[in-house]
Amino acid sequence: MSKIKILVVEDEIVIADNICAILEDLGYEVLEPAIHYDEALETIKEELPDLAILDIQLGGRKDGIDLAWKIKEEYEFPFIFLTSNADAATVERAKKVAPPAYLVKPFNRDDLYTSIEMALYNYIGKKKEDEQDDLLIRDAIFIKEKNLFHKIKLSDIRYLKSDHVYVEIYTVHDVKHLIRGSLSDLSERLPKNYYRTHRSYTINVDHMDAINSAYVLINGEQIPIGKNYRDDLLRKIRVE
Repeated sequence: MSKIKILVVEDEIVIADNICAILEDLGYEVLEPAIHYDEALETIKEELPDLAILDIQLGGRKDGIDLAWKIKEEYEFPFIFLTSNADAATVERAKKVAPPAYLVKPFNRDDLYTSIEMALYNYIGKKKEDEQDDLLIRDAIFIKEKNLFHKIKLSDIRYLKSDHVYVEIYTVHDVKHLIRGSLSDLSERLPKNYYRTHRSYTINVDHMDAINSAYVLINGEQIPIGKNYRDDLLRKIRVE
């Protein structure tokens, strides 16, 4: 699994370095911190972080709130506002962008971890945090294991299999991950190269080796094709 990639945008270098050190200690992948809007935007374009921590009060013409709007409108990933003694007008501006979480200075390691967890959950809009541990953001599924979210790239998933109230995820690394949830709900949120072949299976067609009317072959595994899915599946992949 890949690590969650985090960008810190903070114009006070000491604070930025402190945050980055804590993030690395927590097991996240940390990008080089940015100190202003333009530098942050350049990093976002090049690195596509999974989450950003944004100081509201940045030096320069545009601040962290302006950057948050840019992220929300164009890049689609969660962010955390880092705040201190902001004035009332700034607080009102911050509320309008609806940040998934806040981090208030001064903070500690637990505050930082909690803010990240809240941002990931709130971004997806989970109704009940204890019912499902997977988060689908852009090109990856984030699975909570041992108090951290771990990233599984969608391109690395061969297929998914329903197991009662869980979903088994099989990857190109020959590792099986187990998450709580419904295969139907998860399948509906996956990109177009994922097809349902059976009530218990969804496949990534990019990893399909062969197909007949009864099953799909992926890495030597025979994935069954249910009769209710056969015609639609064959039509989608243009099998005559």
